[in-house]
Amino acid sequence: MFVLELSYTAPLERVDALLDAHVAWLNARYAEGVFLASGRKEPRDGGVILAGGVGRAEIEEIVATDPFSVEGVCAYRIVEFHATKTVDGLSAFRDELPA
Repeated sequence: MFVLELSYTAPLERVDALLDAHVAWLNARYAEGVFLASGRKEPRDGGVILAGGVGRAEIEEIVATDPFSVEGVCAYRIVEFHATKTVDGLSAFRDELPA
């Protein structure tokens, strides 16, 4: 599973100009079953996305297609973790710890 942390690198006016395209990109990833939760950080200097069901290389490819990434208005920090405990609704994303 991944925590994707977005940090804005451009003024909010530039971010807001791309927001509709970013939301459409998010919606497509939700439809694919990759994104599980997302939202703005407080204060509004970026956002967070919870993702799963794909490997590191694929998540890096997905992040590179975000209009925010393409237009250079944010930087991504990708944190991979083993979700060994989840609520029942996320049981398909549970991991075993590596040996």
